[in-house]
Amino acid sequence: MILTILAAIPLLGAGVLAALGSGPAPHQRPKTIALAFSLAALAVSVVMLAMYDLGADGYQLTIDVDWISAFGAHFALGVNGIGLTLILLTTVLTPLVVLAAWGDRLPDPSRTSSYLAWMLAVEGLAIGAFASMDAFLFYVLFEATLIPLYFLIGAFGGANRSYAAVKFLIYNLVGGLLMLAAVVGLYVVSSRAGDPSYLITDLQAIDMNTTTERLLFVGFMAAFAIKAPLWPLHTWLPDAAAQSTPSTSVLMVSVVDKIGTFGMLVWCLGIFPNAAQWAAPVIMTLAVISIVYGALLAIGQDDIRRLIAFTSVSHFGFIVLGIFAFTTTSMAGSTLYMFNHGLSTAALFLVTGVMIARRGSASLGAFGGVQKVAPILSGIFLIAGLSSLSLPGLAPFVSEFMVLAGTFTRSIPAAAVATTGIVLAALYILIMYQRTMTGPLNPEAASVTDLNTREISSLAPAIVLIVGLGFFPQPLLNVINPAIDQVSSTVGVGDPPPRTAVPIDAASTEEGGE
Repeated sequence: MILTILAAIPLLGAGVLAALGSGPAPHQRPKTIALAFSLAALAVSVVMLAMYDLGADGYQLTIDVDWISAFGAHFALGVNGIGLTLILLTTVLTPLVVLAAWGDRLPDPSRTSSYLAWMLAVEGLAIGAFASMDAFLFYVLFEATLIPLYFLIGAFGGANRSYAAVKFLIYNLVGGLLMLAAVVGLYVVSSRAGDPSYLITDLQAIDMNTTTERLLFVGFMAAFAIKAPLWPLHTWLPDAAAQSTPSTSVLMVSVVDKIGTFGMLVWCLGIFPNAAQWAAPVIMTLAVISIVYGALLAIGQDDIRRLIAFTSVSHFGFIVLGIFAFTTTSMAGSTLYMFNHGLSTAALFLVTGVMIARRGSASLGAFGGVQKVAPILSGIFLIAGLSSLSLPGLAPFVSEFMVLAGTFTRSIPAAAVATTGIVLAALYILIMYQRTMTGPLNPEAASVTDLNTREISSLAPAIVLIVGLGFFPQPLLNVINPAIDQVSSTVGVGDPPPRTAVPIDAASTEEGGE
């Protein structure tokens, strides 16, 4: 029941804000209401965490109600360590983006209530998707997240917002249609096996023939690869990020796009384990290309928002690589990476959003020497940037190290090429920081004043978590590891034995012993 309440709180808040309608001018009431509902959801998520039993197996806090009995759909919610981690990420970030959105300059300021309502709708739908135990319910929520994001981009974004919103929608609808075909296929398969059902526990027990499993896997995987996004299906993201408000970009990249990688780990590996093994070499290759390609394109960007978007293409490549390396270390690292990437990318989008709003330009060349007039902004930007390049001591380092360490035991070539992404990350982050913050002050950038109290409040929790989890990630790993062990058992691919670097010569050993 608590998961239903948790998903319903932001949706109820969205309804209240929608009922307020448009006003003649922006006012504080809708902002206060949105913040209150987002904080209420955060409080309930903390209660959910307290109720979660780390020692128990399988899904917890479940609710299962017969929904559409004609084809076996259930309103079934539950969480394991993977879903719990991403729900916590969602409820932590939403109050921060609502607080950051307090000063957003909208094309139509009278629509502030609608703007915040769509944000809360994203939160509620994402929580439902992360908690879904029924494939049909998951599909409905997976597609429903497109609606608020489409309006957040298309109604409240930049000059080319209509183009970016339509491109975002078309890409994701195509993926959704492929997934819908696979969902229909699951109905057929489950009907032949007995009673039709979309429950993940029932689907895991079905013995599919090889061709059917592979076709259904492709349908799900295509939708998730677009959402994630994975090269070459990523091209909608830079346009959407460049035209969105900072708060919308955070919800899109840090929360909703994680539904794609969550789906790969929970649904693709959970119900199509043999097909996942069959497709793994191709997917790992695409992931490595995403890592390098996204980083190289980030280096060449002048628009700060597009630069951050391409860094996310690279980071999602690491997440996907860890999932399909099929080692417990790499998969746990990928899940932790989802959480840590959400924090670091949120901090980057929000702090650069303040810079861009102050300066009136997103071009790197429009800045220079900003640290002289905005030292607090510069310091937070530096920490967020260093976390994005996975500096040791900051949260993403632990997850990236786990992904690469786990992948090395499965595929040395894939891990070796992926490691170049670390070097490239240092280039694109340090170039961005150098061109905007250091050197002589650009007179036109003197308008970039330092962060105010509200802006610091919206960024400080993310920075604290980035530093805290960098030094002590174990509490989160204690939540993640049992779920990863279950996924690994379902896939049936155990961790490879340790590699012996130097063969032991028994004769030499005996001589040495004498």
